[in-house]
Amino acid sequence: MNINQIIVLTLLTPLLMFSQKKEKLQKSKVDFESFLEISEEVLEYRQFRLIPLDQFLDFSEESGTIILDTRSEAAYNQKHLKGAVHLNFSDFTEKKLSKLIPDKTTKILIYCNNNIGGDTLNFPTKILPMALNIPTFINLYGYGYKNVYELASLVPIQDKRLEFAGTEAE
Repeated sequence: MNINQIIVLTLLTPLLMFSQKKEKLQKSKVDFESFLEISEEVLEYRQFRLIPLDQFLDFSEESGTIILDTRSEAAYNQKHLKGAVHLNFSDFTEKKLSKLIPDKTTKILIYCNNNIGGDTLNFPTKILPMALNIPTFINLYGYGYKNVYELASLVPIQDKRLEFAGTEAE
């Protein structure tokens, strides 16, 4: 191919692309404005649902209460709070949540990597605005689970009040 042919192709390619019929795609099933609205609603609500470790542990002893771990399955299998049930955050759907938690009035306790300090292998810290508790809380609330409480404490891994399960639990 000589230089003149390359120049002609370079000039004609965009014209050919624009002349082709384009299919109109459907709008995605993403609504950022609604996400912002529900996040704003959760902002106030969540303030009264942040609880210290002692209260978290007391609530966990109540009949019907669940501790929900939404980290990856691999992280959960390695080490999690004893008694916690697992549903990976990326797997949240109405169907999967209702299978795991059929009653939307169930008391749900949540925690994430950023609540456990001193074990970066099993609980690696995320940057603060990306902590998994935040999207987990928003999503549970959005799916109609309003009886959610979030561990507000940063608890050292050595804290004797914590009990762990999983392949890396001691």
